[in-house]
Amino acid sequence: MPARTTTDVIDRFNHAFVHHDPDALDDLLGEHCVMEAIQPAPDGERLEGREACLAFWRALAADRTTQFRPEDVTVAGDRATIRWRYRFGDGPADSVRGVNLMRVEDGLIVEALGYSKTGDAVPPAADGPVSARA
Repeated sequence: MPARTTTDVIDRFNHAFVHHDPDALDDLLGEHCVMEAIQPAPDGERLEGREACLAFWRALAADRTTQFRPEDVTVAGDRATIRWRYRFGDGPADSVRGVNLMRVEDGLIVEALGYSKTGDAVPPAADGPVSARA
C-alpha cells in the first residue's frame, strides 16, 4: 500500500476536528511527533511523542462545545499550512484565528507548530472545555 500523501493526511487531520471524530487521529501521528500548542504565551506547550500529541488532539477533537474550521490549507511537498478559526463560545469575541505549520513524513504527522492571534487570554484547558490550543 502506498504511503498517504501530505494532502491526504492533513485532510484527515482537519476532518477529525471539524466532525469531532478523535478516532480519526489514531493512525496519523509518527512515533516521534512534536507539537507546540498556541498556549501558554510566549512559546506554547511543547509535547513530544506520539502518545502525548495524540492525547492532546483527541481531547480537542472530542470537545463538542467548540468548533474548529479550516479557513485555508496549503500543501507543499511534506509541509502544510492550515489557517483556521477556533470558536469556544457563542459571542462574537469567543473565537481565535491561528495557523498550524505541519510536517508529514511517510504518511504520518511528525511536527505541528501552532500560532494564533490572541489579544486577550483564551480560556485555559485545565479547568473547563478544551481551549484554543490547537
